[in-house]
Amino acid sequence: MSIPACPKCNSEFAYQDQNNLVCPECGHEWNPLEANTDEEILTAKDANGTMLEAGDKVTVAKDLKVKGSSLVIKIGTKALIRRIVEGKDHELDCKVDGVGEMMVTAKFVKKS
Repeated sequence: MSIPACPKCNSEFAYQDQNNLVCPECGHEWNPLEANTDEEILTAKDANGTMLEAGDKVTVAKDLKVKGSSLVIKIGTKALIRRIVEGKDHELDCKVDGVGEMMVTAKFVKKS
């Protein structure tokens, strides 16, 4: 039997736990037999209030210090949003030019 990918993060590593399927990457649990009518679409707003989506290109709106490092992401650095996650602090999973993969707070970027 083929197990479908996670509907939240599209991970292919979902596994079955009794009647539900579980994603080990994002922790989402769902029942594949129930219709997914209340699909939750996560959104975030940039510094200007523009809605952001996965796949958008953004630029950093202010210099950002990287926690646990002496690295600073300079204003104007470009990034690509991989996905938007639910979180209190950092809601954008981005690939930042010259830095790599990291989580960024939406209010510190502008859509480009």
